[in-house]
Amino acid sequence: MQVTEKLSDGLKRELEIVVPASELAAKLDTYLNDMKGRVQLKGFRPGKVPLGHVKKLYGKSAMAEIVNTTIGEVTSSALKDRNEKSAIQPSIDLAEADAEKVIDGEADLAFTMAYEVIPDFEIAPVDGISIERPIAEVTDEEIDERLKQIADGSRSYEPKAEGAEAVDGDRLKLSYLGKVDGEPFEGGADDEAYLMLGSKRFIPGFEEQLVGAKVGDKKTIEVTFPEDYPAPNLAGKVATFDIEVFEIAAPGDLVLDDTFATNLGIESLDKLKDLIRDQIQSQYGQQTRQKVKRQLLDALDGLYAFELPPTLVSQEYDIIWRQVTSDMERAGKSFEDEETTEEKAREDYVKIAERRVRLGLVLSKIGEDAGVKVNEAELQRALIERARQFPGQEREVIEYYRKDAQALASLQAPVFEEKVVDHLLSLVTVNDKTVAKDELFAEEEEDVAA
Repeated sequence: MQVTEKLSDGLKRELEIVVPASELAAKLDTYLNDMKGRVQLKGFRPGKVPLGHVKKLYGKSAMAEIVNTTIGEVTSSALKDRNEKSAIQPSIDLAEADAEKVIDGEADLAFTMAYEVIPDFEIAPVDGISIERPIAEVTDEEIDERLKQIADGSRSYEPKAEGAEAVDGDRLKLSYLGKVDGEPFEGGADDEAYLMLGSKRFIPGFEEQLVGAKVGDKKTIEVTFPEDYPAPNLAGKVATFDIEVFEIAAPGDLVLDDTFATNLGIESLDKLKDLIRDQIQSQYGQQTRQKVKRQLLDALDGLYAFELPPTLVSQEYDIIWRQVTSDMERAGKSFEDEETTEEKAREDYVKIAERRVRLGLVLSKIGEDAGVKVNEAELQRALIERARQFPGQEREVIEYYRKDAQALASLQAPVFEEKVVDHLLSLVTVNDKTVAKDELFAEEEEDVAA
């Protein structure tokens, strides 16, 4: 194999690689010799098919397979010999006319390999990084509130006496037909809906106008959809709803005791409260983790400045931009609504893409140098968790990932990243700070985390 460097510009590389036809011919002979011992052809005893006959029948297809395999092997070998890592899958340029001659054994295998290398940089020390870990305590009030929500979901309702008026907390059975400019709109009708007054499940102003209603009432109410309503065709529009009330039911007494807990399959009310506490604490813990990770990534981002593989940045930017424009389209918003322009937004998201690529490379190198590995058990847990997102298709999802190495790697990457974060957190200074729930869940001004 002969390797000649044709381009070395920044992180871009271009190599010309030549594999002699004699080397390919030797591989073909080995391949066909192995094949002739297994192939079964009419008129020949097993293992006695002449090599020339096998070559005549299978030579071209075998050589095509050998060429593909050889390209993969020599590109990996070339990178290893040069002590380089490709940031993306190398691009292979082999002219179709040349490929035919190579397969026919009439020419050397010569092709161009273009790629971008992962930049070489030194790992910066992290012992000077200090992180504040916000921790919110679960209060008894929050547990009681969550307990009441669970109880409300299983509360019984009894029909009210004839002529009784609906009040907040009552459950109404009704039909409705929504219209905008006198025309019904999609999703605005139901012949048998249940609505608890005060639940705020419907458009603002809808439930309030049903307080005082009686069974048999037919009325038309008017509401205005919020400006940020998810359906663009309805956002900010005035709508009317033709309503008929069929039933008004009052909530039954709510008794939170051991009997209530056992009806849910829990041995006691105290045990139920413990489970609720653990659930809330887990949610708080996840939010704490996000805040800590964000601070760590911010600190790391400030320690590194190196050239980035252009194609990696471009690929990351494309992913971000598709998500942004898709979200805006669903919300019916424009860049003007976000008080920016498309040009400015593109500039901002290029910076986000660059940050993500840079941090991805940094975390990868730190993890590699520290010997961080994702073991089989951790990968299996990630696979099972992914399969659970597709109820009824778990087996198909697992089979898909097991058969596709690239897809499986996509599950491994976030597990690896979290293990690297854990490694780094063991090296930096972490100070716990007790905060209120609202502060813990306060939104960051701009989500640019990797």
